[in-house]
Amino acid sequence: MMKLIDKYLIRQFLQTVFFSLLAFIMIFLVIDAMENLDDFIDQNVPWVNILHYYFVFTPEIIKLITPVAVLFGALFTAGKAATLSELTAMRASGVSLYRFMAPFLVTSLFISLVSLYFGGYIVPMANKTKIYIEQTYLKKGLTFTGNNIYFQDSKTRIVSINFFDDQLNYANRVSIQDFDPNNLTEMRRRIDAQKLEYDSLSGVWIARKGTDRRFTANSESAKYFDSLKLSNLHFKPEDLSKKQEKPAEMNLSELSDLIDSQKRAGTNPTVAQIEYHSRFAFAMTSVIIVLFGLPISANKRKSGLAVQVGINILIAFIYLVFMKISQAFGKNGALDPVLTAWFANIIFMAGTFITLPKMKY
Repeated sequence: MMKLIDKYLIRQFLQTVFFSLLAFIMIFLVIDAMENLDDFIDQNVPWVNILHYYFVFTPEIIKLITPVAVLFGALFTAGKAATLSELTAMRASGVSLYRFMAPFLVTSLFISLVSLYFGGYIVPMANKTKIYIEQTYLKKGLTFTGNNIYFQDSKTRIVSINFFDDQLNYANRVSIQDFDPNNLTEMRRRIDAQKLEYDSLSGVWIARKGTDRRFTANSESAKYFDSLKLSNLHFKPEDLSKKQEKPAEMNLSELSDLIDSQKRAGTNPTVAQIEYHSRFAFAMTSVIIVLFGLPISANKRKSGLAVQVGINILIAFIYLVFMKISQAFGKNGALDPVLTAWFANIIFMAGTFITLPKMKY
């Protein structure tokens, strides 16, 4: 059963987290607005679109600063309890440090679960709109997602598309190259077509007006065609659009599909795997960082609350540094993608098991 003291600590904790989030969001938005205001004015962006931009930018900010807000919430709740001698009363009544931490950890776990869904699905959806506004009005990272598409459809097949129309489901100036499974430097077949159409009823691509070349060790043959069904292609029209999306625009389901398609094609899925597992690891940051920082905050120090704030800010900074360093090694192939995503959490959990038994309050 939840006791009265648990309800009190959880209420104080959530109130502080909420106001910390609100304060950090305002700071981030003001800083970003000061940085981009000249660009908005130069591009004559309507105020409605500016407000829309910052509305869809807010979820990304919330995702990034939630662990820091949770840490500050735990810090100031524990600090207030210490200032009002509530910690002394709890200790006198036999409440241990672990029991004192319980409501914080349970609440942090709930926040982490919400953050997992929020960061895995809500933030990517908002990022799509944010990137679209940047490309349309600010001309930032402008790319033509339907042009010059080049990818590996299988371990032995490479597909090149000059332009793809996602409304009509057809591609222009297509080249499909098949290589020898035993020697990937030797081409066995090449199809060049002016157009590649997708038949949604049969689920088959149809090449129009092109050439089908076949190669052997000693000969080469070419066959011209007006229409050629290609039933052995593994991609669909929606896959072509997804291949041009950035990982930040993909939700967890889309990232999982991307990883599967890259494995099937024989390409390296490391970057997508790191992004996928990092979503889970970062969502659990709130629990890890509270578990590490709260005992330090609850431990009485003559230096006062200000030094404890500095210590916890340093903790958050070190955590982010560990995360960035591990991602750099992971993308270079030095670390396993799962270990890369969870490296910072593992280090801080190890530190928690070392420091927690030594803490008193």
